[in-house]
This record gives sequence, C-alpha cells and structure tokens, in this order.
Amino acid sequence: MEKSFVTFGEIMLRLAPFNKERFVQAGIFQATYGGGEANVAVSLALLGNKARFVTRLPDNPLGQAALNYLRGFGVDTTMIVRGGPRLGIYFLEHGASIRPSKVVYDRAHSSMAEVQPQDFDWEVIFGDAHWFHITGITPALSPVLAEISLTAVQKAKEKGLTVSCDLNYRKKLWTRKQANKVMSKLVQFTDLIIANEEDAADIFGIEAETTDVTSGHLDAEHYKSVARQLKETGKAGMVAITLRESLSASDNNWSAMLYDGREFFFSRKYAIHLVDRVGGGDSFGAGLIHGLNKFSDKQKALEFAVAASALKQTIPGDFNLVTEDEVLNIVKGDLSGRVQR
Repeated sequence: MEKSFVTFGEIMLRLAPFNKERFVQAGIFQATYGGGEANVAVSLALLGNKARFVTRLPDNPLGQAALNYLRGFGVDTTMIVRGGPRLGIYFLEHGASIRPSKVVYDRAHSSMAEVQPQDFDWEVIFGDAHWFHITGITPALSPVLAEISLTAVQKAKEKGLTVSCDLNYRKKLWTRKQANKVMSKLVQFTDLIIANEEDAADIFGIEAETTDVTSGHLDAEHYKSVARQLKETGKAGMVAITLRESLSASDNNWSAMLYDGREFFFSRKYAIHLVDRVGGGDSFGAGLIHGLNKFSDKQKALEFAVAASALKQTIPGDFNLVTEDEVLNIVKGDLSGRVQR
C-alpha cells in the first residue's frame, strides 16, 4: 500500500508588497497562500507522495480559492472541513540586506481558530495514513486547538503512525509559558522533533551555550547538547535542528543536524542568496520526512532535506515548488545555477 502522509494546521491568505517595498509604501499586494503544515503537504505531494492536508476553511470564495490552490499541487483535500467566519491572513514585508523581514498576522477568529473537537474524525482521517505531521503553530491558535492537537497525536500513535512535530514557536501567538505547558505534553507522542536554534530555547529553555543567532555565528558542536536535551523532553527517537547563519536578510548560510539517540549527522552547508526564506523550515521538514521514508541512510535523508530547503529559499511564496530529481541534483553538487537546456 502506498504510504500516506497527513498534516494538520491552518492555511492563510498571504499578502506581500512587490519588489521588497515596505508596508507603508505598498499600493499593491501580491496574493498567495501559505501556512506551516500546508507548506509541508504541498512539498510532500510535489516530491511524489500521497499527502493529505486537514484544516477548516470558510465556505466562501476565498476558502474555495485556498482549497483549489492546494488541489492544484496534488494535495488530498477530502478531509478539509468547511465552515466558520473567515480565512486567516498574514502580511509579509520582505527584508533586504540589514533590514529584516516582518510578519503581521490577521488571523483572529478565523475558521480554523474557531474549530471544535467534533469537527475532525481522526479515525477516518488516519484511516490509511502512515505518518502525521503537526507544528507548534496549530496548538497556539486557541486553547481548543491545543486540546485537539494533543488528541490528534495521541490517536496517531494509537493507530501506529509515525508522528513528527516542528516546534515552530511564534511569540505573536502565545507566551513561552503557554508553549511550554502545551508542547511538553505533545512531544510525549512525537517520534521526530524538528526545531531551530531559537525554538528549543523559547519553549524548553534549552540553549546552545556559545551561539548567538543574531551574530551569524553557530558552533555546531554545541547543538549536540541541545539535541540530547530536546530528545529527553519527550519520547522522540530522532531530533533534527536547522542551523541558519543569518549574515543579513539577503544572505544566509544554511545547514542542519540529525540525532537518532546514537549518532549525530551534520549536513553540508549552503550559502544562499535569499529570494524568500518563508517556508524554509517547512520545506526542510517535508524533505526530511520524504528522505527518511525514501532512503535507508539517515545521512542521505538529512542531505536531501537541507538541499530541498536551500532550494525553497530561492523560490517566491511559501511553497517549495521542486521535484525530487531537482533536489537530488543539488545533493550531488550541481550548484552552478547554469541554464538547463
């Protein structure tokens, strides 16, 4: 039977000024769609997997447009619930050089934020599923969604699914104390924890002692301690940490590590001139899920994930619009960017 992957979260309308303009300059905004778990579902589908996205969308033209957008990339939308008042929105101001990117959320009282437990039948949703992916964004949307998220991972484990969770702390959605209380429970049912250098500190108080994320310097060796501590917070068999060296808003170094409880794996490092970094972590998560299911070698799975996410950050929009072959070419070392004819 073909492996089926399920992700659960909110997809939003994304509005961004053109040409890296500031909000105060913008007379026109480009409309696309995106959201952490939706980004993962699209990536998995484009990499050749059966990917199902679960959410709640308003029963209006904007909700239909978001659903159609997902369908266009091959995502299974049959478990999406319709109803509620509105589609969430987020505004993105792209940074450049020393000016950072900024995000403004307009997602209060969205259809997804006002869901109830009876909206989702996990027995049916997980019927043919092999893997379940969630992030720390979904339980942050409301106390009810925190309960639903916990129920979802519990049910997934009961049914024998592998569960991955990207911690994805968002300070604009909840406090560190709230995140710690909820995520400490959720990671007890997680097989793979995905985090960056700030998530572990913000949610669990775990830090890489000699690393300053604002300076652009990362001492990768200290992330071994972070990975061990993250693994000890729950029952995950593996922990993955993305390592971003922010040289500026336009140029980053990008790599990652994977810890399986016995061995540490470190990827190659990519120097990226950023086009759009939003969704970079999501594309890493999708690449790692795909890699772990496709390749028996964990180093190869990690290299695939980092290459996929490096490619994503050269593509406008939230979604990683790449194929498996394109990622494998990067893994093999084809970084020239030469025209392919």
